[in-house]
Amino acid sequence: MSERLQPGDVAPAFTLPDADGNEVSLADHKGRKVIVYFYPAALTPGCTKQACDFTDNLEVLAGAGYDVIGISPDQPEKLAKFREKENLKVTLLADPDKQVLDAYAAFGEKKNYGKTYMGVIRSTIVVDESGKVEHALYNVRATGHVAKIIKDLGI
Repeated sequence: MSERLQPGDVAPAFTLPDADGNEVSLADHKGRKVIVYFYPAALTPGCTKQACDFTDNLEVLAGAGYDVIGISPDQPEKLAKFREKENLKVTLLADPDKQVLDAYAAFGEKKNYGKTYMGVIRSTIVVDESGKVEHALYNVRATGHVAKIIKDLGI
């Protein structure tokens, strides 16, 4: 498992397929701020709430110069279903081999009901225009998280 990212770290580069199978890279967003959020699974209640929150606030975030990318270990086909079913506007990327999740320390040991297992750690990393980590938030809640980000970023 990778070390958690800290403000000032260079954000790990990535290129992953989106819901339509097109390659999307962090480098494509150079010169813009990017909110990269990691979530466990498309089409689940918490992840749906979070993705809908980001979609509902996309105009506000984009107006402040932020792009939003959601990454999960799902396949592109499942992401396409998720996008269509929930009318999502955020960019959803597939990381089935979990390399990017691991590079961002968003995959690791979790505890639930006393059991320990490996899984996606719900995390949000804010990357500045030069590709450096501005904020690194781990173990975030699905509900109310977007409002907190907007407040923390002073938008």
